[in-house]
Amino acid sequence: MTIRDTITMKPRYFLTILLFVSHSCWCTNREYRGYKGGIWTVMNILVMNCGSSSLKFQLIDAETESVKAKGLCERIGIDGSRIVYRPANKEKVIEEAPMPTHAAAINIALKYLTDEIHGVISDLSEIDAVGHRVAQGAEKFSKAVLIDDAVIKAIDENSELAPLHNPANLTGIQVCRALMPDVPMAAVFDTAFHQTMPQKAYLYGIPFHYYTDYKVRRYGFHGTSHSYVSKRTAQILGKAPEELKTIVCHLGNGSSVCAVKGGKSVDTSMGFTPISGLVMGTRCGDVDPEIIEYIAEKEGITTHDVMDILNRKSGIYGLTDGIVDFRDLRAGAASGDEQCMRALEIFNYHVTTRIGAYAAAMNGVDAIAFTAGIGENAPTIRKAVCENLTYLGIELDDAKNDANEPDSVITTPESKVKVLIVPTNEELMIARETAEVVME
Repeated sequence: MTIRDTITMKPRYFLTILLFVSHSCWCTNREYRGYKGGIWTVMNILVMNCGSSSLKFQLIDAETESVKAKGLCERIGIDGSRIVYRPANKEKVIEEAPMPTHAAAINIALKYLTDEIHGVISDLSEIDAVGHRVAQGAEKFSKAVLIDDAVIKAIDENSELAPLHNPANLTGIQVCRALMPDVPMAAVFDTAFHQTMPQKAYLYGIPFHYYTDYKVRRYGFHGTSHSYVSKRTAQILGKAPEELKTIVCHLGNGSSVCAVKGGKSVDTSMGFTPISGLVMGTRCGDVDPEIIEYIAEKEGITTHDVMDILNRKSGIYGLTDGIVDFRDLRAGAASGDEQCMRALEIFNYHVTTRIGAYAAAMNGVDAIAFTAGIGENAPTIRKAVCENLTYLGIELDDAKNDANEPDSVITTPESKVKVLIVPTNEELMIARETAEVVME
């Protein structure tokens, strides 16, 4: 289903009134365009993803869901900052440019989008809406929302739950609002998809007042990816999301598994922060909390120091004395390196056991989808995981698994559980949710 499909599902006469009113309200002093013959035909949505020292952006045509241009601004506030810009049907551009702040990076990104040679639009008036990825929405946001002063205040208040992400996301919002004051903007939250989890899944076994007073609970992340992949899985299988019990394995440098029952998240491996759950590139995953104090005393360091180790120097990096890239890990394991073999076995084991737990949580599973950098591109990992799930009735087709075809089923026709490769598309999901919000 495309963005246009979601919009045109409503009755035509109501749609005509809705689009005319909505569009005219936020196109003051801008050329009226994109509304022909009673239906919406064109809508350029700019998707912004501000990290602590980076900016990812895409300009998406909502009618065709095609990417007009995308780019990455790296090393913001650090020496050697640069932009990598890829316009559709034009040559890629790489430019080193000073980017002391996110504001400078956003200005450079917008300059390229409207550039006479490299640009894909003539000026900023052709941007109809902006969708911003926001890491932590806590319990205040269970879906995407139009950004106003109250939303900005809430995002800021949630920064204590995501100190590395929310402030950067907020900077991107504020800069874009200043540069494009008449353009509607939406916040799409990584945590929103998981707000359907029941209390038995999101509450920890700690004094209850820590939840009521400080909102200490499982929030989960990668929600935009899990939402997109679960819906795309249903589409590939010719089913409605409500008909399926799906387990999505988002496996990358940061990894998480999500149980999706009837189209809704009912459990996920990441918790209060993205450090918990699976063993990841540099994050430890689930550990006994007593380990933190124990290491601090043994090493003569603070608990803050230990947390830094668990976040940045653990996981595959810690198990292999420095490897982070899973391609290097797989190559090392294939060559017989014992550290790499051990680390890979641990990673596969954690993914497998989490899938088993979520099959139990949903009392069954119809489909397992592998996504993200590792999930989409590592046949050996998918095979190793599935080999320990044959009790679920999984029969992997080795040829299909090795082919690595996107949006494909890699199990045999007889397999009771379908296993798929489904490339994630968080930017498209952000664009879809942004379109829905601005059209309400």
